[in-house]
Amino acid sequence: MFKKILIANRGEIALRIHRACKEMGIATVAVHSTADAHAMHVRMADESVCIGPPPATQSYLSVPNIISACEITGAEAIHPGYGFLSENAAFVQIVEDHGLTFIGPTSEHIRLMGDKITAKETMRDLGVPCVPGSDGGVPTLAAAQRVAGEVGFPLIVKATAGGGGRGMKLARGPEDLAQAFQTARSEAKAAFGNDEVYLERYLGRPRHIEIQVFGDGKGNAVHLGERDCSLQRRHQKVFEEAPSPVIDAATRARIGQICAEAVARIDYAGAGTIEFLYEDGEFFF
Repeated sequence: MFKKILIANRGEIALRIHRACKEMGIATVAVHSTADAHAMHVRMADESVCIGPPPATQSYLSVPNIISACEITGAEAIHPGYGFLSENAAFVQIVEDHGLTFIGPTSEHIRLMGDKITAKETMRDLGVPCVPGSDGGVPTLAAAQRVAGEVGFPLIVKATAGGGGRGMKLARGPEDLAQAFQTARSEAKAAFGNDEVYLERYLGRPRHIEIQVFGDGKGNAVHLGERDCSLQRRHQKVFEEAPSPVIDAATRARIGQICAEAVARIDYAGAGTIEFLYEDGEFFF
């Protein structure tokens, strides 16, 4: 059991982590920018450390400042919440190298699954069905236009380091591609410190299905069924329903087994979800 945890996030998620720590008798350290000095998550924590000015790239995305906050306060572990550095493999590696615990996947698994391009390539190799799209990142608008010519419209431009609906822009036709490409890159850079994007065929009316998996890190894994997260606003979930009203028992068993076998083969440890788009009876990672 940890005695003190640093929460490397802000707002609502930081408050949720703080509440869980309090219930477990664990002290919390809040980090904050100068703009958030009087925020609720700062006032509720046992200790707080200012890690920089308002821009996220100089505060909540500043790895040296967050590690320094751990050293100053004696925090033993870092909980990243979601967004910011939660899927940054380089950050997790630094945390591990400093003898601290990252509350989440290992740096190795984040390299495989945290980066969406690598995750898609890994899932394809493991036999998981994937949405048609670009092979890897798309560095320029010209490259995006070539991919669009091969895959067809509508397309969605997605940040490889994205999450929470950020860094995703729809291009319904050629006239939309330039703005979608540039906007997705700019948004991804600001939110995640990484402006790499890739392209996928946009599915018009899919269900958003998440399969819950647990792995023991030793080649064993199980699935616990699915959540239907189709009710969304701006690509962010508003409501989750379990089980999904459109998935029958046979389909649940089939896709669940595919997911369990996939995470077992990479020796995944802990809980996680594999997200799919489900349309016309087919799943696409």
